[in-house]
Amino acid sequence: MSTIVLNGITWRHSRGFTPLMAFSQRFSEMHPAVEVIWKKRSLQEFADYPLEKLTGQYDLLVIDHPWVGCAAAKECVLPLDAYLPKEYLNNQLENTVGASHLSYFYEDHQWALAIDAAAPAASYRADLLQKNNVPLPLNWKDLIALAKQGKTAAPAIPIDLLMNFYMFCIAHGKQPFGNDEEVIDDETGLQALETMKGFYSLLDREMFSYNPIAIAELMSSTDDYWYCPFAYGYSNYSREGYAKNILHYANLVKFNGNELRSTIGGTGLAISAFSHHKEWALRFAEEIVSEKCQVTLYIQHGGHP
Repeated sequence: MSTIVLNGITWRHSRGFTPLMAFSQRFSEMHPAVEVIWKKRSLQEFADYPLEKLTGQYDLLVIDHPWVGCAAAKECVLPLDAYLPKEYLNNQLENTVGASHLSYFYEDHQWALAIDAAAPAASYRADLLQKNNVPLPLNWKDLIALAKQGKTAAPAIPIDLLMNFYMFCIAHGKQPFGNDEEVIDDETGLQALETMKGFYSLLDREMFSYNPIAIAELMSSTDDYWYCPFAYGYSNYSREGYAKNILHYANLVKFNGNELRSTIGGTGLAISAFSHHKEWALRFAEEIVSEKCQVTLYIQHGGHP
C-alpha cells in the first residue's frame, strides 16, 4: 500500500510546531496510509513570504490572517466554505476567541481555519517584582515609571510598532480604517505617535531588533527585565519546565481610564488549491481545529487553541 504524503509548512516556535507534530503523529496512527510532514520557517518569513509561492509545494499552510486578501485574489488556497459542513464552520464562528475565525473570512469565503489565537498581553517576572517590592503596573503612569527604571522590555520591530500604532489610535478615541481614504486622521495619528515616542524612548535600543519571541526568551532566561507591557503572548513561557524562569501574564494597562485594546493575532490553517490530496488535507484540517482536539491534545502540546 503506497503512502499518501501531506506536506505542511508552519512557523519556527514550539507553539506553532509541536502541537502540529503531535496531532500529525496521532493522525497517521488512525490513518496508516497517510503521513504528514511539516517544515518550519521563521516568524518573519511567516509574515512576509508570498503565500502564492508556497501553495505549489505544500498541501497544508499555517498562515497569518493578513494573507487572506492574497488568497482571494490569487485563489491559491481552497475556499473552505465550499468544502466543509456549514454546521462545523458555524461552531468555529461561535467558539473561537474574539474575531479569530472571521479574520480569515474575506469576500464571502473562509480561506483558513483559526488554529491558534493570540493577542498582545502584559508579561512579567513575578519573582523579580516581588523581590524588588515593585507592584504590577496597572495604568500608563505606572508603566512609564517602571520604564524609567530600565526594567521594561517590549518588542519594537516594525510590525509590532504598527500593531501598537493601531492600539494607540484606539486609545486616543478613533478606530483605524474607518473609511477608504485614510488609515487614521492626522490629529489622532500624531497623538498616537507622541504617546509611543514617550514610551519607546525609554527602552534600550536593542528592543528595536526584538520580536515577541525574543522578548519572551530574554525575560525568561535573564533577570535584566521585569515587565513587558504589550507583546503577543506565548503561554509556553508560563509552563513549568519550558524555560529557565516562568513568565506570568496579565491584562494590558489602562490608558486614560480605559484598558488598552490591541490587535488580534494567531494563525490559520489553509489548504493549497493545488494539493493532489485535498480530501485528506481537508480531513486533517477539520480534525485538528475541531473542538475535541483544540481543548485536549492541541493545548497539551504547547499550542494556543
